[in-house]
Amino acid sequence: MPPVEQLGPGLWSVPVPIPNNPLRYVLVYVLELPDGAAIVDAGWPTDDAWDALSRGLGECGFAVGDVRAVLVTHMHPDHFGLAGRVRDASGAWIGMHPADSALLERRYDSVDNLVETQRAMLAASGVPADELPQLSEASLGIREFMASTRPDRALEDGAVVDLPDWSLRVVWTPGHSPGHVCFYETERRLLLSGDHVLPRITPNISAHPQQRDNPLADFFDSLQKVVRLDVDEVLPEHEYRFRGLAARVEQLVAHHAQRLVEIETILRDDPGSTTWEITLRLTWSRPWQEIPKYMRRAANGETRAHLLLLQLQERVILDVGDDPPRWYRASD
Repeated sequence: MPPVEQLGPGLWSVPVPIPNNPLRYVLVYVLELPDGAAIVDAGWPTDDAWDALSRGLGECGFAVGDVRAVLVTHMHPDHFGLAGRVRDASGAWIGMHPADSALLERRYDSVDNLVETQRAMLAASGVPADELPQLSEASLGIREFMASTRPDRALEDGAVVDLPDWSLRVVWTPGHSPGHVCFYETERRLLLSGDHVLPRITPNISAHPQQRDNPLADFFDSLQKVVRLDVDEVLPEHEYRFRGLAARVEQLVAHHAQRLVEIETILRDDPGSTTWEITLRLTWSRPWQEIPKYMRRAANGETRAHLLLLQLQERVILDVGDDPPRWYRASD
């Protein structure tokens, strides 16, 4: 775990652990206010994470009870998980983009329909029947940690957040989630980028039942949206802060472009492959046998997101007459 770090006047990063996850921690950003502090994201909903957040706030000169606002970049549990507990302890308001707020009940409370929809999507991808239960239910364990929390305020695209002494503008960046937002500090030229732009790894861009129609196309559009901003430094939610936003965006675009070509090559060699078959043949950061079930589901969703973009670009076609449907290059 990195230490708590002061990044500038009235601004700190606090690492909060994520259990059993290669990312290890999320960076919660603490912004000093005249009467307390605001935080950007809150951390995973466990006691260990709560203790780390509390200690980190203490190193910044605050207690949890001093928090006045929780700005949430997106609905995933490592970012949103502790928001309700912070609000209960401090009376802080919670802000989130409406596109993510609208999905919370189905994601964390009434999940039966979501699981069935997920199962149907995985079956249509060609996932073998014996793997369907594990993959479709792979994330259900988080429910026991997630409190039924709803945001108090909507963070709309382009809005200036009501925080004294700060000039934070909401930048809606769908892709990683439908309602993902970054926060642009116009006077300090800082981009609090959430999971949208990370310094070393690429965020997961998956097609799944709670996504928009073409999440990778959204992600590309969102990258161009942030690269136009006048940014000196990027403060992501994972890994470490960095400079050179334009160069990093260029790397991310190139990575996905290469991935699209890799999929076309697979379809050239094996026309009529299912989404799952393509997933198994793609290059991943570790051997497939070492990838846990929930990450295999995300990998399949990532493959599907790339296929949907290729389909939008008329580079591949989907034959829905087969069961499961099969993909072909448009040029064949």
